[in-house]
Amino acid sequence: AGDNLQDLKAGYILGATPWRQQVMQGAGVIAAVLVMAPILNLLLQAYGLGAPTPEHPNALLAPQATLMASVAEGVFGAGLPWMMVGIGAVIGAVIIVLDEYLKATQANWRAPVLAVAVGIYLPLELATAILLGGLIAYYARRRNKASGTDAVVGQRHGMLFASGLITGEALVGIGMAIPIVLSGNPDVITLGVELPSVIGLLVIAAISVSLYRVARTRE
Repeated sequence: AGDNLQDLKAGYILGATPWRQQVMQGAGVIAAVLVMAPILNLLLQAYGLGAPTPEHPNALLAPQATLMASVAEGVFGAGLPWMMVGIGAVIGAVIIVLDEYLKATQANWRAPVLAVAVGIYLPLELATAILLGGLIAYYARRRNKASGTDAVVGQRHGMLFASGLITGEALVGIGMAIPIVLSGNPDVITLGVELPSVIGLLVIAAISVSLYRVARTRE
């Protein structure tokens, strides 16, 4: 439902008519069926997906898929921990009330229940990147407002840049999986040397600075 609403929103912004959007959504479903199955199979063979196995001890994380699978197995297998579901529902209700209170008091920050829920179930290594991106967006938006720059333009530029990072990371991961599967060697593309952790920190810092500068773009 959320994905469908995003598609309709994008089509509305671009001026597309509803029936044309439906046609393209149908084409998108067909394209996804033809493309996603072989790609997921490739990733499964190269890295593994979901729970770690002896063959793939560092399998790719799939938190949303794992969550949906657990819920489906619990519902159809009559093994769903209803106590935990009830506790989660109560926590969600409390967060909604808190968010409405923050909205009514015009606080500088909010607590949308979906964002909080995502932060709870995502692994720490993924949630940390989201937190860093949120902080960059927050400070860039503040600077844009202080300097009189159009905050909407900066936000759009930042979102496009971040979307490109996500897409690029996914494409690189798929490209790296091809030689791994073809050779049967998970270390076929390794450098053979262990690089210091500071290099990774420098790369993250460079990307963060670039994202901030893009979000501060005036035009």
